[in-house]
Amino acid sequence: MANLIIVCGPQAVGKMTVAESLRDKLKYNMMMNHDSIELSDRIFGFATPAQRELNAAVREKAFELAVKHNVDLIFTYVCAFNVPEDCDYLARLRDQFEQSGGKFYFIELSASLEERLARNETPHRLERKASKRDVAWSRDNILRDMERYRLNTEEGEYLFENHMKIDNTNLTPDQVADMVIEKYGLTANEKEEREYRFGV
Repeated sequence: MANLIIVCGPQAVGKMTVAESLRDKLKYNMMMNHDSIELSDRIFGFATPAQRELNAAVREKAFELAVKHNVDLIFTYVCAFNVPEDCDYLARLRDQFEQSGGKFYFIELSASLEERLARNETPHRLERKASKRDVAWSRDNILRDMERYRLNTEEGEYLFENHMKIDNTNLTPDQVADMVIEKYGLTANEKEEREYRFGV
């Protein structure tokens, strides 16, 4: 059985760095949303129909193989909570892992707009996410999506049994990861580093 931890929140909130900390502390494998985005962008171009289809296919196959081979996985995701299809997608992932006997954990991050705009330009983010290197575009994208979508749940709104909300404006990624591990009593896998972060 495989567990799935989803680290969710708006752009530049710190999903990747929190997921990386969880990966290293728990020895879980990790797929960030941009792994499939950057791959499909390189092959088929930005936001083309073929790119979208490959992006979805890569993720679907990765989840399928994680369940099949009992690989605990962390996935980062931006959810528009006012778009039913996004919430349905998360529910299907929960069902996929829970029906195989695993656990599903949903970690929702939030941070001030000022902090997110600052994080949008950090060297680590720009190194790992080629599509964000046009900083002016990505900044405008953050501001546009705030107007179009609800990227955090409402106060008191919980979508899943294991749904943890954390305002990480003033927290380090390690502090957030430690909060998650403590709340859910998670224990690290016994894996060699090359099994869960080879080439990273």
